[in-house]
Amino acid sequence: MNEILQSTLIPFAGTALGSACVFFTKGVFSEKIKNGLSAFAAGVMTAASVWSLIIPALEQSAGFGRFAFLPCVAGLLAGMIFFIVLDRIILHIKSCGGSRKTSMLMLAVVIHNIPEGMAAGAVYAALLSGNTEISHAAALALVTGIAIQNFPEGAIISLPLNSEGMSKYRAFLYGIISAVAEAMGAVLTLAVSELIVPFLPVMLCFAAGAMLYVVIRELVPEFSEGTFSEICIVVFALGFSVMMALDTALG
Repeated sequence: MNEILQSTLIPFAGTALGSACVFFTKGVFSEKIKNGLSAFAAGVMTAASVWSLIIPALEQSAGFGRFAFLPCVAGLLAGMIFFIVLDRIILHIKSCGGSRKTSMLMLAVVIHNIPEGMAAGAVYAALLSGNTEISHAAALALVTGIAIQNFPEGAIISLPLNSEGMSKYRAFLYGIISAVAEAMGAVLTLAVSELIVPFLPVMLCFAAGAMLYVVIRELVPEFSEGTFSEICIVVFALGFSVMMALDTALG
């Protein structure tokens, strides 16, 4: 039970605190701030994918010898392909005019957060299985890193909605809803942990592939445009370094 709470509540708290920023602003959301937050989140997610997911998966696949990379490559590609297909379904729904703009925004945010929840769930599933490659501190480092990047992510959700005319309380609520989707991803992954134990290297890399898809598809294009892009690259490196430090210090 303690593992489930850590895998869900810590990232949830990060998103909630970020969304709460809407109560301390005047409804103006600078494009530079938005791009900077996206860059930091992208750096954290990239480092988390490598240190907390891909490297442990490679260590767990050591029994395959020189082909230890195969389960990891399969999981990585499967995670990316799965979310590419899901993204196309979302675009098809949007093109059919079946949802309002706000509904589509929330749907996109939900899809964005599911991989993070899956990553937390997969790591704690490995921990619960008694896997020696992942320590409790390493799992805690991952969810802490997700919580850190969820702070700017929560702000990215609530502040633009408020700047477009939505009330502060409703914009905050939408940020909280996105965190619930992330928690559900973690709980569902943990719920089937016994079934996925033999496939944990694949599942860890599936989560990594999904997270990297979000970084490449949504975050990098967002912060790489405009004159502020060079500073955003530095902010990306800062986010990457923070998550790397967390994982190596606690892992």
